[in-house]
Amino acid sequence: MPEVIPYEVSEIIIDDELKALLPTLSTKAYELLEESLLEHGCLHPLVLWENILIDGYNRYEIAKKHAIPFTVETKEFNSRDDAIVWIITTQIARRNLNAKQLSYYRGKHYKMEKRLIKNEKGNNQYNMVLDHFDLKPPGENTARRLAKQYNVSEPTIKRDEQFADAIDTIGQSSPEAKRNILAGTTDITRKHLRELMISSEDDIVDTAKKIEDGTFEKPKPASPQPPSIDTSYAPDEIKQYRNVLLINVADNFAAAMRELIKDNNDLEIIKALRAHINVLESLYIQF
Repeated sequence: MPEVIPYEVSEIIIDDELKALLPTLSTKAYELLEESLLEHGCLHPLVLWENILIDGYNRYEIAKKHAIPFTVETKEFNSRDDAIVWIITTQIARRNLNAKQLSYYRGKHYKMEKRLIKNEKGNNQYNMVLDHFDLKPPGENTARRLAKQYNVSEPTIKRDEQFADAIDTIGQSSPEAKRNILAGTTDITRKHLRELMISSEDDIVDTAKKIEDGTFEKPKPASPQPPSIDTSYAPDEIKQYRNVLLINVADNFAAAMRELIKDNNDLEIIKALRAHINVLESLYIQF
């Protein structure tokens, strides 16, 4: 059993990188936690690794502010990345995360475990594969295992890593913007985040500032317009042209729907469906 002991505030180290992995409480939730600690005390121990706080930051801040006694539980890890994996999986296990937070933590988990790979064949302390069966490049076996663990697909795990990277990029410019995205208070799509990853630093800083001060607005997709039909073509040519147009409309619609489904935005999905129907009706009338 881990050792649970009283602890002095001065002995605890706050690591900004590890602290940033944890979701920030809303003002209301923080106030409720503060009221609870003032009334009942700090009932659950904080968790430390080599004097570094890895769980219980909000309780620690409140206890320190009001001189509320607390205890700590110590844990041992082989490396910093092991500690990060523990922090991530502990947060996910608490089952109080929204979809964006879950995606972020899955992506961070995947990224951290890839860093734990010990050799080029993709073996690590979590995933041992027989040499003659291991023909995959490093990381793929980890993605497969995490996909099973979290009951999602392998591509989802890999997209989650891209999502986490994008969130962290925003967070470097504005920790508050990162918090807003993960809390779901900012309506920014995954597509927009991916585009920011290849944008200029000025674009990233500008977007982060708008998210932070609440002025960010998601770009509105342009309504699809039905293509015009050139009636100078012969009937057979028009028929062939019509078929090409229908295929193009269907392909564009499918691509748009894939993006919207990734973002799980029901309102935009409904708008896209209606716009697609309008385009099909217009094409039918013209032909």
